[in-house]
Amino acid sequence: MNVRDPFGIHRKSALSILKTTASRAAIDLTERAVEASIHAIEKSKQAVDEFDMSFSVPKNVPSFGNPQRMMEDRAWGNTAVTARGGKGSSHTNKNSGILGEVQERVGSLFDDKNTLPMYKDKPYAYPPSQRARPIWRRKRVLGSVLLLFSLLYYFGAFGRHHDTAVSSTPIWSWLTSGSESGKIADWTKRRDRVVEAFTLSWDAYERYAWGYDAFHPISKKGEQMAPQGMGWIIVDALDTMILMNLTSRVSHARQWISTLSYDQDQDVSTFETTIRMLGGLLSAHYLSNEFPELAPLAEDDPGAPGEDLYLEKAKDLADRLVTAFDSPSGVPYASVNLGKYEGLPAHDEGGASSTAETTTLQLEFKYLAKLTGEKYFWDKAEKVMEVVDNNGVEDGLVPIYIYANDGTFRGHNIRLGSRGDSYYEYLIKQYLQTNKQELVYLEMWDESLRGVRKHLITYTEPSEFTIIGERPDGLKGPLSPKMDHLVCFMPGTIALAATGGLTEAEAKKQPTWTNKNEADMQLARELMQTCWGMYKWMATGLAAEITYFNIATPPLPESAPHKPPAEFNEDPEARWRKDFTVHSMDTHNLQRPETVESLFYMWRITGDIKYREWGWEMFKSFMNHTAVQDGGGFSSLSNANKVPPVMRDNMESFWLAETLKYFYLLFSSDDLLPLDKIVINTEAHPLPRFDMGQLFSTGWKRKPRDSDGKIIR
Repeated sequence: MNVRDPFGIHRKSALSILKTTASRAAIDLTERAVEASIHAIEKSKQAVDEFDMSFSVPKNVPSFGNPQRMMEDRAWGNTAVTARGGKGSSHTNKNSGILGEVQERVGSLFDDKNTLPMYKDKPYAYPPSQRARPIWRRKRVLGSVLLLFSLLYYFGAFGRHHDTAVSSTPIWSWLTSGSESGKIADWTKRRDRVVEAFTLSWDAYERYAWGYDAFHPISKKGEQMAPQGMGWIIVDALDTMILMNLTSRVSHARQWISTLSYDQDQDVSTFETTIRMLGGLLSAHYLSNEFPELAPLAEDDPGAPGEDLYLEKAKDLADRLVTAFDSPSGVPYASVNLGKYEGLPAHDEGGASSTAETTTLQLEFKYLAKLTGEKYFWDKAEKVMEVVDNNGVEDGLVPIYIYANDGTFRGHNIRLGSRGDSYYEYLIKQYLQTNKQELVYLEMWDESLRGVRKHLITYTEPSEFTIIGERPDGLKGPLSPKMDHLVCFMPGTIALAATGGLTEAEAKKQPTWTNKNEADMQLARELMQTCWGMYKWMATGLAAEITYFNIATPPLPESAPHKPPAEFNEDPEARWRKDFTVHSMDTHNLQRPETVESLFYMWRITGDIKYREWGWEMFKSFMNHTAVQDGGGFSSLSNANKVPPVMRDNMESFWLAETLKYFYLLFSSDDLLPLDKIVINTEAHPLPRFDMGQLFSTGWKRKPRDSDGKIIR
């Protein structure tokens, strides 16, 4: 049910997953054996080294100037090769460091004139030696591999993720340096800690998986979603590095992007590729032009040959993605083949597209239309909103699937979690993007928020926390007390809608401030507390993917009196803990950004310091429990409700693009990306607000509705 599946993991067959995992497991085992051998050799030579500190260079020295060597370093990487020093430092000389010593001491022992030298950090997919072997020996190897697979399967090694239990001992001294109680927090220093976390994550990726679309920080390997790579991590993280002023890293990323081609025979998610890749490129273009002092590069200066690199790449990608809209109804297909310029229906759900995915493309395509003057980008994206709205749903709440062929909904499932969430987010953000000129989207947002209050809001027992539930069988069906972590985008979005991006104090001075705005801000506060409770309930302090709640039967209406506790008692037997439940299959934490995203909005809008403090506590939990030893960066967790936790061996791209960016913004001054000047897409890529001008306009009007929001026929 997870919306974020850009690599099609959930659509792969069991046999495909088994094959991939089996080969990965076998290679991992082989590499560990090699590593153990190298370790033994090093130990045996240690005594000799103690008597003779000088080291004689063996005859089999790798050629560091060879072009093939450069290609190997890019693919394999090592701390000693690509590790960065301080800010702006250059790469360490390739002739020095641990890798050089291991290569020189061990290289001659494994030398074979027909193969490349053996390296500890070879990618798992690197082909074996093609040296001819006797047929009997091949069979013996095959039999050994089959036996190994059988044993691995028997002992449960073929799980979908490479789960690893880790030590709970903090690896940073500042995490255990004592309490800050009674001291005035230094938010600049706290922000610097976020930059450290980002650079650790980025440098690990750069070292072990540069150019790959996915990164496995424990096994230290990369994986592609397309033969030539899509820039999934590099493009997604680019604007975070610009905001953090990491000039040398931006330069390296920009150099790689200049060689990136989207002319690939590859099916990709229309939604994921739009919000991550198109949004990332457009945001980098905006920031590099609007804030040239951030990560300044001569290549993108006005008049420089590369001034429009990001925009040119974005336009090429958009020309391919926009073909997804070429359906009979105008609702985009779930996928698109980039090389063939062809939209493709979903492989499941009867070919229906996700409602959220089809309505979370508008900020990106509208901004691109404004930049290029290509009106068809605007028209294609906006048509979807008309088709969705013409279904005439009750109280503005939409089912989570829609058919691209006729624009009608599939099923009745209504939720603000996966496949439903960002439809509501982009209603208010489209209104704000065009400087509040498109009133139709404000009207739709207000209607849907009333629907949320009427049908989805209830309160928990015994502590009376506010939650947003689900209606799996439609508005006439029962309320499910389930909240995806994804729903935690809602507190910040409600606050943003209530104030338009102004602070609450400023907004209250406006003649447009009403009791409704006041009530919306109170709802935002209550939901923010519930989302924070989802973190406090877990053993690691990191929220589960899904949380269930204890509610009354029948559920209390939104108008019911309620008063949740002001603080979360740390006692394991505290009364408030009875309100929360996490099922065993939902304990994973994917480094998601939604709660810190809302904390950022709530801090900027209310000025209440507790939201910053909650964010700092959350950040420390990430540092404590998701850090990978040996310079691997950070990993998502398979089980965040045990200490030490179990790691998934995967770093999500939105860890860099969203989660760490929102921490950075939360701890930064308010004049960095002021909320009344920008709008942030659902992948945390900031884009500017703008006036529509003469070329663009809202190309449709809503049909008349009754009091329930249904179309009057």
